[in-house]
Amino acid sequence: MEIAKEAERLERGKQLFDQQLLDQRSDLDRLFSKLLLVQWVAAVVVAVVYSPIGWADKQGPGGYLTLAIVAGGLLALTPMLMTRLMAGASVTRHVMAAAQMLFSALFIHLSGGRIETHFHIFGSLAWLAFYLDWQILVTATIVVAGEHMLRGIFIPESVYGMVHAGYWRFVEHALWVVFEDVILFMGCRNGLRSLREGADRQAQLEAVSESEQNKSAALELAMVELKARVA
Repeated sequence: MEIAKEAERLERGKQLFDQQLLDQRSDLDRLFSKLLLVQWVAAVVVAVVYSPIGWADKQGPGGYLTLAIVAGGLLALTPMLMTRLMAGASVTRHVMAAAQMLFSALFIHLSGGRIETHFHIFGSLAWLAFYLDWQILVTATIVVAGEHMLRGIFIPESVYGMVHAGYWRFVEHALWVVFEDVILFMGCRNGLRSLREGADRQAQLEAVSESEQNKSAALELAMVELKARVA
């Protein structure tokens, strides 16, 4: 009997954990959708105000405003649509991670490769860690390394701010991202552990409450039967 109750409690704890995690991730999907929309507007502003200055002494490809509107729109609207259709789904998180990191790439490009804009990548990774899903950090890292490598080959000025940046410089940038990933992985693990422990405590409280209610109901029934016999 006790084994069955313990198994029931553990199953209830798992249900609570899964539901709380799903709710948290669904809320984050909606929050990120709004953040991506804000970044789209910011990219358009940067393209108009700053890009002509950032690219003033470089042989830039031009078309900053068009790029900000079109690329930024795709990066913002695609995850927003997926959030409305599949909030909390794993594929939505991965698309959200890729879009967020590509927004970092867009800002770096629009600034003419200014080193300061690279910090957007590290901030984005920290935001994504709130999902408590290490796998989307892997997706984000692959996207960062891939786009740095490609742009480093074809348009090095757009990512490093110089014409001859060195083909393998993207490895250095990727290693810094991996360094942050290691810390964020541990944060995700600890966050999941805390969430699971909270769900287990809630399940334990529910089990105790149910047991007390059963005892109270049994006592009331016994009193009724006793009164009936006395009468």
